[in-house]
Amino acid sequence: LVGGGFTVADAYAFTILKNEAIAEETVQNVFYKIWEKKVPGTIQTSLKAYLYKAVYHESLNYLKHRKVKAQYQMHVMHQQNNQYEQASKKVMVKELEQKLRDALNALPQQCRTIFQMSRFDGHKYQEIADELGLSVKTVENQMGKALKQLRSKLIDYLPLISAFFIL
Repeated sequence: LVGGGFTVADAYAFTILKNEAIAEETVQNVFYKIWEKKVPGTIQTSLKAYLYKAVYHESLNYLKHRKVKAQYQMHVMHQQNNQYEQASKKVMVKELEQKLRDALNALPQQCRTIFQMSRFDGHKYQEIADELGLSVKTVENQMGKALKQLRSKLIDYLPLISAFFIL
């Protein structure tokens, strides 16, 4: 180590870590801990056996730390993707709502009123006819006209509308 060469301990760490630079750093950490006296006061085995065991455990700790770090990074990426998707969906919903409002406002007044009473207020055709003083057939015709116009104006958004109703 003093000469900057690759030691037997480095080679042992390399067999575990499969990375020369990390193996050297791991061995350096072991020697640093010994130097800082972060080891038991008396070593019960030979120094060589102790060093091998210390390098082994330091290597495993590194691998565990790397695994936890990778899992955390995946979690952060997943969270960021979810936030992006949520923001993207909100933008699409706002855009879709505006297009729907524009399409509804483009309908003739009576047609729009009948559509809103049916789809938004939940009235049956007979109730709409009675309230507006129209025949049920007129209400049916106006609904057909409204649906046809809305379909043609929102054709580009139908896949998006379907996706939101399926999810």
